[in-house]
Amino acid sequence: MPGERALDQSPAVLSPDALSPGGTVRRAGGIVPVSVMGGSMACVDELPDGLVIADHSGRVLVFNRAASRLTGVPARAAHGADVRQLLPLHDTDGRCWWASARPYHGLSIRSRHPEMSLYLHDGTELLVTVSYVRGPRASGPDQALPGAPGCPGGQVQRLVIMLRGADQRARVERTRADLVSTVAHELRSPLTSVKGFTATLLAKWGRFTDDQKRVMLETVNADADRVTRLITELLDVSRIESGRMEVHRQLVSVPERVEKIVAGRVAAGDPAERYRVVAADRLPETWLDADKVDQILGNLIENAVRHGAGTVTIVVEPLETAGARAVRPGGEGIAVSVRDEGDGIAPELVPRIFRQFWRAKRRSGAGLGLYIVKGLVEAHGGTITVQRAPGGGAEFRFTMPAGVVAG
Repeated sequence: MPGERALDQSPAVLSPDALSPGGTVRRAGGIVPVSVMGGSMACVDELPDGLVIADHSGRVLVFNRAASRLTGVPARAAHGADVRQLLPLHDTDGRCWWASARPYHGLSIRSRHPEMSLYLHDGTELLVTVSYVRGPRASGPDQALPGAPGCPGGQVQRLVIMLRGADQRARVERTRADLVSTVAHELRSPLTSVKGFTATLLAKWGRFTDDQKRVMLETVNADADRVTRLITELLDVSRIESGRMEVHRQLVSVPERVEKIVAGRVAAGDPAERYRVVAADRLPETWLDADKVDQILGNLIENAVRHGAGTVTIVVEPLETAGARAVRPGGEGIAVSVRDEGDGIAPELVPRIFRQFWRAKRRSGAGLGLYIVKGLVEAHGGTITVQRAPGGGAEFRFTMPAGVVAG
């Protein structure tokens, strides 16, 4: 795979023919200086992408270190070789790109080929961009047609080829596939239940007692809420990734929001002794989005109940008391900690906690809740961390700035 080949440590090779009179090398998009850091090829070797430059006859003039890494060809071995033999590029159908594109014999009006996926003989996929450096065109009434034999105007002087590995694109495609798979799985289960119970009730309404009908309708209602919640989460993810998350600020008392969420969970059947709320007496004013604060607190408390054990403690205190660094120099704010008494989170898992689709267990939701929490906290100008709670278990702590100015 690209990026996994041994890196050729020898410097890139530059033929004098590749230099312009000013000590520069032409590449796609402009002129690159080559006398940097005391070495004529220092900047070319520092390019993150592979750079290959061939002259009018196809002889390789420049072959940098990234090109060696991607192709497995040492730079010194590449110098002077025929670029068509050095890079035997072909498409997904096995057709030779050099034969189909004919870069040295095609129309003289061509200036570049946009990025495309091409393959080497060993199956290595590369993302390739090709640009032409052409001579001056002929002018006047006797000008020959572009690309006509014997026409000196617009002939290829140099061919500039940029190479990139396909790993990043493969990761993006895997992420999209994970998204489609996760969404399909999460939607299929509740929709199957809704469809099944609805069809049963419609077909056999008179055969069920009122209690049986109530149970079925409650199940349908719960599954519909599950679908709605998943769609809401996906919309939040989209807004976070695109930077379109809107924050409508108002004066919010975070301890009151915590008490409201805990009271709602107790009313829904949770034992009251499962929760403990600790709020400092003097807290700075916080101008936040109340709905988003409820979403943050609800997700963190739900996470503590589902994956933790024992008492869930929610602590609200000023940043100074919490020992947390202010959101901005000289700024004030609050810190909210949600702690449980479970087994905690293994240190090696901490970097993955706030990623999309991360789940502690295979059957534990879509894995978007903590990713959304992080996005909502950061949209307010705050930060969120996870660590071991003082009494064991996990502690999620987020900070929020005070006042209207931040965010």
